[in-house]
Amino acid sequence: QVQLVESGGGAVQAGGSLRLSCAASNTYSTYCMGWFRQAPGKAREGVAAFYLGPGTAFYGDSVWGRFTISQDKAKNTVYLQMNKLKPEDTAMYYCAADTVRRTYDGRWSSDQNYNYWGQGTQVTVSS
Repeated sequence: QVQLVESGGGAVQAGGSLRLSCAASNTYSTYCMGWFRQAPGKAREGVAAFYLGPGTAFYGDSVWGRFTISQDKAKNTVYLQMNKLKPEDTAMYYCAADTVRRTYDGRWSSDQNYNYWGQGTQVTVSS
């Protein structure tokens, strides 16, 4: 069992920054941790993922160059630094963990690859 708790969401003006945190109860069996977001009326979108073993990060096209995912191993925490925020970044952001896979399959942005989810944290960007 893995419990995930997100924090750091809030309201910010366009161009601003926020840092989301995802604290995991443990990561010893976690292969990958991802951030997803879902805006009202839209499908859930993979934002970024971090493969804990090799320390490899992947990003969605819409956030590439603006968001950075990182890990603090000592704190079992994954962060999502979000810079140059845009109104279209407004969504509920979810942290997820994959404790099943042990090899990379290229599907980091598929929510089907994750078996544990946090409760979400809201990000609102005003123009």
